[in-house]
Formats: sequence, structure tokens, C-alpha cells
Amino acid sequence: VGAYKTLVDWYKKGDLDFSEVTTVNLDEYRGLTHSNDQSYYYFMHQHLFDQVNIQERHTHLPNGMEPDSKKECERYEELIRSLGGVDLQLLGMGHNGHIGFNEPGTDFNSKTHYVDLKESTIKDNARLFFNGDEDAVPKQAISMGIQNIMDAKSVVLIACGKNKEDAVKGMIEGPVTPELPASVLQNHKDVTV
Repeated sequence: VGAYKTLVDWYKKGDLDFSEVTTVNLDEYRGLTHSNDQSYYYFMHQHLFDQVNIQERHTHLPNGMEPDSKKECERYEELIRSLGGVDLQLLGMGHNGHIGFNEPGTDFNSKTHYVDLKESTIKDNARLFFNGDEDAVPKQAISMGIQNIMDAKSVVLIACGKNKEDAVKGMIEGPVTPELPASVLQNHKDVTV
């Protein structure tokens, strides 16, 4: 949220222009409509898209309402290809080291896929749903894969909070392992943490 607020502030001061920007978001919960205030579609519109001069047709998110998961993953992969890939990938990270919704154990060669969320991710995200109700948190999401992230020309990762300290340390200093998905970023040529 802080990064988006800064971008909006820079836009309002005339330092940024989003009129030629195209976005391709990392992920979306499965089963949440665009109007659901917990969907990433809603979040992106609230915190960035509706506050800058980006063209609606240049904003892209996975469709978490598509019942055919294979079809949606293929559509999103084709979208990324048609845009020539991703220039700048903005990432957050979960306390278990997930990037996107690529949970521990995700294959480093993964492309856009549906994910069964780990219990730890559901618990972490419960604070965002109906006063911490874990039952309200979707159990699945669609996410760009780790290979999609590694194919980006540049990566910026923002991790906030004491609860992510071990994951950040492991990402930077530990072994590269699917058990800490963010550790793969050690192999990327242009990462800012």
C-alpha cells in the first residue's frame, strides 16, 4: 500500500505519467468477483488504478472467476507473451517465503497456475477478511509462476514486518530451495530488496 501511495503522490505532483503503462498483476484469489473488496482487482483499483491516468484496457489481472483453470492459465500466459514479457515485477513476500502465491514447494519452472493456499498463508491473510475469519479466506488462487517472475527484466521486492525477518534472511543468505520460494531471486540478474 505504501508503494502505491508513493506512486500516486508522484503522479499527482506531475513526476509520473501512467498513460502508456501496462500492468499484469501477479495473482488473484479464486472465486472472488471484481466487486469483492478483498479481490486484488478491487485492491488495485482502490490503491492505484483509479487514482492515476492509467488506461483501464492496459490493466490486467487473472480472472479468479473462470471455472476452467487450464483455460485461464493459458489465457494469462498468452497475455504475458503478447506484451513481450514483464519489464518490472513488484513483489511482496509472505512470512513463509512465498512470492506471488507460489507457496513453499512450488517448482521453480512453474508458469501461471492455480494454487491451493497453505494454512499459514490463509492465517496470515485472515486479518484482511471479516475481522480475522479464516473460513472467509479463499483456499485457492491463480498466480504467475516462479519462472514468470524470473523472466522479468527487473524485480523489486518489498517485505515489511518482523514476522518476515527469517524469510528475508533466508532469501538473501540461505540456500536456493523451493521450500523458500523467494530464495530463487538469488539467481535473478536485477533484484532490489
